[in-house]
Amino acid sequence: MCAAEHQANLAVPDILECLGRLAPDGRSHRDAARFFGAAHEIRRRFGAARFAVYDADYERTVAITRDALGQQAFDTAWAEGTGLTIDQAIAYVRRGRGERKRPASGWASLTPTERDVVRLVADGLANNEIAARLFISRRTVQTHLTHVYAKLGINSRVQLAHEGASRG
Repeated sequence: MCAAEHQANLAVPDILECLGRLAPDGRSHRDAARFFGAAHEIRRRFGAARFAVYDADYERTVAITRDALGQQAFDTAWAEGTGLTIDQAIAYVRRGRGERKRPASGWASLTPTERDVVRLVADGLANNEIAARLFISRRTVQTHLTHVYAKLGINSRVQLAHEGASRG
């Protein structure tokens, strides 16, 4: 690991703790406990300390989280957090764990980009043309199409173009 990567890794616990402090307001307390557990373990692995100025707020927020969850659920979520590698913790944060806003299948399940791809397929554009229009790679267009086919239960581009055109 180079010095820059090591330095960046030292910032991860601070970021996780910030997210943990925000979690009770916008995300679940369970996420907060996981973030705190992951931050604690990453600090332990790297021998890094939290700045003392943050200790009081940290202890208060952890206590609020523990009270909201109950000791057993808090301990379980904390342990799940300590089991995450740095990459897994970052992926967990980026992925989010909130309630899914879209259904898993059907037209309402499509992301905005997937809907754009469908519209351009219905307009008769090829993948490379869609990629150029949306400023993404051809491979990304293909990935979006694969997801669209699965979500809609469609087996061909012709069928997608027909269905997309009929939906306007």
